[in-house]
Amino acid sequence: MAIKKVLIVDDSATDTHLMSEMLKKNGYTVVTATSGEEGIIKAKQERPDLILMDIVMPGMSGFEATRAITKDPETATIPVIVCSTKGQETDKAWGLRQGAKDYIVKPVIEKVLMEKIRTL
Repeated sequence: MAIKKVLIVDDSATDTHLMSEMLKKNGYTVVTATSGEEGIIKAKQERPDLILMDIVMPGMSGFEATRAITKDPETATIPVIVCSTKGQETDKAWGLRQGAKDYIVKPVIEKVLMEKIRTL
């Protein structure tokens, strides 16, 4: 599946801006959400080809949002890559157990992000 539209779910305006710029520069359309709850709604409305999910957000965590998105038949086919400052192996393992396809530790490096998107 060719990835064209990416949903970034992150409460940090700085991280959202940086990832948006990386993606736009590489030809992707970007949609954003600032919370796990909004991310779930936008996933259903926008039908992105990929979701980049932060973990630490107010309200619903990225782990909870990832689980909700990957378990819902309406959004289950959308791959999720976790992008978080939480870099412990246990965090990565838990993210993958919630249904994420991959895990990137912030700060996100453009080359790493593009490579992970290409290998999906």
